[in-house]
Amino acid sequence: MSGAGDEPFIAAVKPLVDAIGGELVPPDEAGPEDVVLAWEGADVVAVRLPQLADSLDHLLAALERKQGKPLAELDRKAKQQIVRTLEARGAFSVRHGVETVASALGVSRFTVYNYLNREKEPVNREKGPERPRG
Repeated sequence: MSGAGDEPFIAAVKPLVDAIGGELVPPDEAGPEDVVLAWEGADVVAVRLPQLADSLDHLLAALERKQGKPLAELDRKAKQQIVRTLEARGAFSVRHGVETVASALGVSRFTVYNYLNREKEPVNREKGPERPRG
């Protein structure tokens, strides 16, 4: 895939590529959707990005590894945090994203929507929700 001098560059980008669920391929095998990385003026390696649906599965697996146990075994507060993290990473823009996340968390789609909506509702925790005046 590369010359011996390129190995430190490839070693440096590999953790990032792994984190996003990508694949390193030789630059001469790069397709139109791949990202070719150059080092010191020469094409060294190409990154094959994952499909969005694969990315969600990869994100869920990474979060499970980080938690050290299946996501379905987490408490409600931890599951809410997982949903916030996934929302920030764009997980719910993927087709069937809510269903996939609900299945991984061992909750219903309705529960995932509740976790998402809960974050968007302005609530003063000391006074409770604001009430309309009138």
